[in-house]
Amino acid sequence: MIIRAMPDSLQTPSLPLYSLQQWLQHLETLHPVGIDMGLERVSQVAKRMGLLSSPIAPRVITVAGTNGKGSTLAMIDSVARAHGWRVGTYTSPHLLRYNERVKIDDQEADDQLLVQGFERVEQARLQGSEISLTYFEAGTLCGLWCLANAKLDLAVLEVGLGGRLDAVNIIDADVAIVTTIAQDHANFLGTDLAQIGREKAGIFRANRPAVLGSQTLPSSVAECAQVLAAPMFCLGQQFAHQTMASEPSQWRWQGQHPDGQRIVIDELPEPGLPIDNAATALQALVLAGLGLEAARVQAALSSVQLPGRLQWIGPWCLDVGHNPHAAEYVVRHLPQPPEGGRQWGLIGMLNDKDIDGVIQTLASRISDWVCVSLSGERGCQASELSQRIIAQGGRVHFSADSPQAGVDWLANMLTPNDRVLATGSFFTVAALLARPLPTGAASLDGDGNEIR
Repeated sequence: MIIRAMPDSLQTPSLPLYSLQQWLQHLETLHPVGIDMGLERVSQVAKRMGLLSSPIAPRVITVAGTNGKGSTLAMIDSVARAHGWRVGTYTSPHLLRYNERVKIDDQEADDQLLVQGFERVEQARLQGSEISLTYFEAGTLCGLWCLANAKLDLAVLEVGLGGRLDAVNIIDADVAIVTTIAQDHANFLGTDLAQIGREKAGIFRANRPAVLGSQTLPSSVAECAQVLAAPMFCLGQQFAHQTMASEPSQWRWQGQHPDGQRIVIDELPEPGLPIDNAATALQALVLAGLGLEAARVQAALSSVQLPGRLQWIGPWCLDVGHNPHAAEYVVRHLPQPPEGGRQWGLIGMLNDKDIDGVIQTLASRISDWVCVSLSGERGCQASELSQRIIAQGGRVHFSADSPQAGVDWLANMLTPNDRVLATGSFFTVAALLARPLPTGAASLDGDGNEIR
């Protein structure tokens, strides 16, 4: 690995020999608030680190959107690597390990590399006048530094929140993607879909391709692209997908090269992720200069995996969806339990989400609920979730003080034909992935369970 040298001016006192965990704890103390939108502070530190003096990779794709960012990025990564490209990705949040946020050739960054990255961030932050950074801003700078020194063919960056003022947006994308627009993070982005669209479209750059990965985006997204003279490639227009008439489990992708030349790939497998996002990923890669080969695309989509998105572990389906739009996708794709089985829902959410909207959407499929509390100042208490579910006519069997406690209660209730959807937050799913999940063999005690 070739390490970018720090500018000579960055002479700072020696830093403590922190472990990765100690660095992460340190980052939480650097700024008075957890989320502080804006690019001025993070851009200054990035300049000190030399991250803005040259591209971090020959090609950069940035992905924004309310839902679908992670799956689109995962498929871009898988397809590009299947064609021999060396790919680095930066994503957030993580499920089990911070290392998940930075991957190079599908391998998580090791502790040593991340520690070295955080040391470079700290050196730059303290150089001259000290600059305060949020946890996410420092982590983003570390991730970008890791990618910049990995000799990549392609860097793929996932926006954390919004787009225009997100720390990731200090990097100019060669291809920018907006997947979907819906209400989420209302405290920071508001509830006006047109304004949310403008915030997401803030990752577009003048004269560089903008990929619109949904047919229901507010018009403000396209308007932002037009102002920048960014060539637009829209789902349902410049690229599209259709089910194969000869084989319903396969689909056809139609895309467009930058010069307008059409490209078609048939017999694509279901990737287990939204087809809209798969089609968007392929179009973005074409615009980034990748010559798609049908066999390699087929193989890549057959093998792509994304933890926490309709992920099945025995009778448990884990999905990080935390807004009504994501819940709608889950409802459409969640299979019915075997005859005689119940469809349980284990739900834990954050207070700043549309809790009532998620519950209403899931209620059409969930017959029996277990509510769990999430820790931290943003965590919603199980008792609050229970009240909201009952207010909508739902049946709550148990309220637990943690996701783990909810699993322990359900372990004694599940029958072999029961299924559980665990959802509502990354934190909920992460807690379940961190422990073995019961397969269920006990008998239910009927309809006399106390509603709490």
